[in-house]
Amino acid sequence: MPSKRKTEEDLFQDALHMLSPGTLVREAISYIIQSRTGALLCFGSDKRMGTLAEGGVDIDTPMSPQLLYELCKMDGAILLNNDGSVIHSANKFLKPKSNIASAETGTRHRTAERMAKQAKCVVVAVSARRSSVTLFVGGRKHSLDSISTLLNRSSQLLQTLEKFINALQLDMQDLSTREFQDMVTIFDVCRAVQRYERVMRVAREIEPYIIELGIEGRFVEMQLQELMTPVADAELVIRDFYRQKGKLTHVQILSRLSEMDSDDLSSLGNISQLLGYSPNLRSVDTYLSTRGYRVLTQTNRLTTQIIENLVERFGTLQQIMRAPKGDLVEVDGVGEVLAERVRVGLNLLQNQLALERR
Repeated sequence: MPSKRKTEEDLFQDALHMLSPGTLVREAISYIIQSRTGALLCFGSDKRMGTLAEGGVDIDTPMSPQLLYELCKMDGAILLNNDGSVIHSANKFLKPKSNIASAETGTRHRTAERMAKQAKCVVVAVSARRSSVTLFVGGRKHSLDSISTLLNRSSQLLQTLEKFINALQLDMQDLSTREFQDMVTIFDVCRAVQRYERVMRVAREIEPYIIELGIEGRFVEMQLQELMTPVADAELVIRDFYRQKGKLTHVQILSRLSEMDSDDLSSLGNISQLLGYSPNLRSVDTYLSTRGYRVLTQTNRLTTQIIENLVERFGTLQQIMRAPKGDLVEVDGVGEVLAERVRVGLNLLQNQLALERR
């Protein structure tokens, strides 16, 4: 089976991994910055890049930080393979088309941008004067920041994320209480979905910093994972309340929600319409009955399949709560013991929510 062609975003993520602290390429770049020599490094297909370069010397040898640093003392560009493990050639004169648009002012950076666009490769420009590192991937440009700067930005985003998650958890607690009371409105659902997506967007902003930090980002990654642990269940709000007779499945709704721009996400009417209901906010007090996926997930010892079977059999959380034990036992995978656990677990959760609200 042929391998899937990588997108520009895939190439960009791979490049960040390759240039992150702890890698050999990043070590070489550190040497180059310290010596203030500057460099132009091209990563990709030797054949494709070779058609846009001339002169220089062919090497075809494994890359080491020391060797790459020494080769950068020459004026020309250095061509490496996709992952930077092999140096193909050094001191190359690059000749991308001059009519390719470039907003860069310096010769090295202008050549790097044009080379990345024409050869569809990854190009790193290290400035001798500014001691900066700029990454070009296709038509994308990214400046690599220092570790301290990245850590500060990550810390600020983690603090913001924690505040967003606290607000989301309060909404989830309130929503759960209303689900047990069968008093959920479209407004409650849309607000919870909105908060969930905002949390996910902040979390997605942190991920590139973790990649760029490399080995220095392990602590940030652990913090992110710890903060996001209680968020997973919030995704089930969509599955609990979306309109099944609508045009989209809950998976498609989740995908389109992530694609919404910030202005659209700020409108609860847009979220209501995405869920399959009216965008008219005058209908925001319409009551909805939950299917119970999220609440049942919070009940111990219920597998995903058993939850699916319960919802398919009874339709709503209220019907599951009112079902006699004999009806619960008839559900595939639910025996006498588990049926009792379902009833007791839901009652305990309802009582716990009532106590927390006092």
